[in-house]
Amino acid sequence: MLTGKGKGPIGKMRELTDAFKKAQEVQEGAKKLQEELDKLEVGGSAGDGLVKVFLSGNQEPRRVEISPDLLKKEADEVAELVTAAMKEAYKQSTSTMRERMESLTNGLDIPKL
Repeated sequence: MLTGKGKGPIGKMRELTDAFKKAQEVQEGAKKLQEELDKLEVGGSAGDGLVKVFLSGNQEPRRVEISPDLLKKEADEVAELVTAAMKEAYKQSTSTMRERMESLTNGLDIPKL
């Protein structure tokens, strides 16, 4: 008999149909995830909170908060702390995106992100 997964043309057709369904589910999930990441806000800080940088889950800059105490310091120190906070926010944002993408593609036979 020509039924069952991987056995004969009917089984191959069923596998192909299942693959298309899964791809469509992933596409819909990716769109929803993109919307969630746009709304998400992830932050990084430096200098014991003197500088805070906030990004969306898609790494879009949202805002920067700088303590008035930091403005008393030299420009190069301010720049260094802003850069460190940006790097931390970016690290948090990409980590969050990666985790959510992995959960979306869980069970698929594709390389890890």
